[in-house]
Amino acid sequence: MAHVSITPSGRMSLPAEIRKRLGVVNGGALLLEETPDGVILRTVAQSIARAQTMVRKFTAGNTNASVDAFLAQRKRDSGE
Repeated sequence: MAHVSITPSGRMSLPAEIRKRLGVVNGGALLLEETPDGVILRTVAQSIARAQTMVRKFTAGNTNASVDAFLAQRKRDSGE
């Protein structure tokens, strides 16, 4: 656990060892997620990997798992 101070203008500074582990040593972006349990900070790469893992649960084994295939199926289902 690390202590992070927030300035009156809303800026916060992450400790150097955390920035190094996250790969944001020379600046970068983090995505903030507010949850009922608190705040989660993730790198963009971590967020993409998390989203890909979530999507795999719903598309595993489905060779037509694309946006185009989904929209085509919706169009067929609606009778258009």
